[in-house]
Amino acid sequence: MRREGAAADVELRDIEIFLALAEELHFGRTAQRLHLSQARVSQSISRQERSLGGALFDRSTRTVTLTPLGRRLRDELRPGYRMIRQALAGAAAASASCSGTVRLAVMGVLPVELGALVEEFRARHPGCDVAFTEFHFSDPFARIRSGQADVQLMWAPVPEPGLRAGPVVFTEGRVLAVAEGSELASRTRVSLEDLAGRTVPDPGGRAPDEWRRAMCPDRTPGGRLIHRGPPALTFHEILALVAAGRAVCPLNSHVSRYYTYPGVVFVPIEDAPATRWTLALPDLTPPPHVRAFLDTARALGPRRIEAR
Repeated sequence: MRREGAAADVELRDIEIFLALAEELHFGRTAQRLHLSQARVSQSISRQERSLGGALFDRSTRTVTLTPLGRRLRDELRPGYRMIRQALAGAAAASASCSGTVRLAVMGVLPVELGALVEEFRARHPGCDVAFTEFHFSDPFARIRSGQADVQLMWAPVPEPGLRAGPVVFTEGRVLAVAEGSELASRTRVSLEDLAGRTVPDPGGRAPDEWRRAMCPDRTPGGRLIHRGPPALTFHEILALVAAGRAVCPLNSHVSRYYTYPGVVFVPIEDAPATRWTLALPDLTPPPHVRAFLDTARALGPRRIEAR
């Protein structure tokens, strides 16, 4: 049975994917056109079909065709989607005169994942730019408190008084960093229950408790104790403890794409909650160029970072 409010579950990005596939009638070409993975296109269409309660496309090994429901949805969506795109383009043109450099605080390699957002922002606002500055989880608010950053990319929640969460730019799963010799290292995936009785690093007193509990909880979902162990104030200090067999540590899954460390293996955590990376900023009215950056992020919407 179709549930009430199903249309509210469909986001603008999903509409774009549907309309592109309705034109291309080919999942591979649609993915290439939208700079997405083919899996992302398939997931979006399947999610829309579940939400709407009916098939939008007939799929075979050779062809993709629209169903009657799909044709109706395409015909009704096209005019509205065109109007939305025109409105967004008009807003972008109206604010094109803004200028300035957005100082964006990030951790580690994440500027790479922000490449599409920065490129789109520069294209929409030729007088603007983005400058990255790095911060560490052990002292996460130093740069934005001191005014050295306008916006900060951080995983939710945003627990700092005086800061508010802006748009979510991407989400990802989590992995467990374990020593190469650990019995967990040979597994294809682990559970949060596997942390029972093990030791995780202590990120230091400046890391918010909300962050610590979200990434390295005190107990497993079943209530079993997870030990808090030696301090580690940087990412490489964490990896050194793990390699030495002194700790295991849940981490965001993008680390498996960008990092290798002697003696450390990253194993996906199958039941960990998704990490939501948001643009946090002071709870004040931002200047025009910062507001334009946030608007660009909202227009693009969140995307999923896939693990290696």
